Amino acid sequence: MIKLLSLFLVLSISLQAFDKPAYVLYNAKGNKVSYEKMLKNLQKQDVVLIGELHNNPISHWLELEITQALSEKRQLVLGAEMFERDNQAALTNYLQGKITAKGLDSSARLWKNYKTDYAPLVNFAKVKNLPFIATNVPRKYASQVSRGGFESLANLTSEEKTWIGPMPIAYDANLPGYQKMLTMMGEHTSPNMPKAQALKDATMAHFLFTNWTPGSLFIHYNGSYHSEYYEGISWYLKRSKADIKIATIATVSQKEIDSLLPEHLLKADYIICVEEDMTGTY
Repeated sequence: MIKLLSLFLVLSISLQAFDKPAYVLYNAKGNKVSYEKMLKNLQKQDVVLIGELHNNPISHWLELEITQALSEKRQLVLGAEMFERDNQAALTNYLQGKITAKGLDSSARLWKNYKTDYAPLVNFAKVKNLPFIATNVPRKYASQVSRGGFESLANLTSEEKTWIGPMPIAYDANLPGYQKMLTMMGEHTSPNMPKAQALKDATMAHFLFTNWTPGSLFIHYNGSYHSEYYEGISWYLKRSKADIKIATIATVSQKEIDSLLPEHLLKADYIICVEEDMTGTY
């Protein structure tokens, strides 16, 4: 009996040694946290910003899982960076059954990984009759600001102005995230590049906030950089309502995921840590 018990313990330890989780969830301080504990906190918020790595399948899987779970606890509004403001009508028409998936594809600028990564979220909203908000600035205006600064927006038409955040765009060039952009691109950067990022952040925050109502929970899907370190979208949301309750999620990749690297600490309230060799969706 003792020999059998010893063999069982050896086998159990061996199996644990070969366990290979797809991800590990950490809090801001780098402590491991359970998925259930995270959900309990998320359901108490006004806004949840889920920062993804755009081609990471774990990001996309958890976005859907979190959304489905929170829909059982709160009234949701969904929104995403991946849809630009001038495509809201097409998105709404699809949600209301006025056009087909093929019609949406032909009338909106969908990302190349839409079918695999974002269609499940949109279709969930359609089934559950949830609003889904296109929050991002049309990309041509971000490109315009990247080349010519905020001044390049001066001659927009009245209709075009409805697709961006309120002008003049508030901008703090000293925010670490925008400062980091200037160093990331080296000699290829310009002082206007962070302004283009700020235009996106300001626009997403504006249309998120104007479509959020007290008592509802707005879940927003965006690239992780847009909400890391409580900057970006969060910074603009706090300008609109200082006491709005925001929870942030970031996604990072590491060679080993059994502990969070110091460089990722404090990136968000919750950090999804995925192995760097995870297969991409594109």
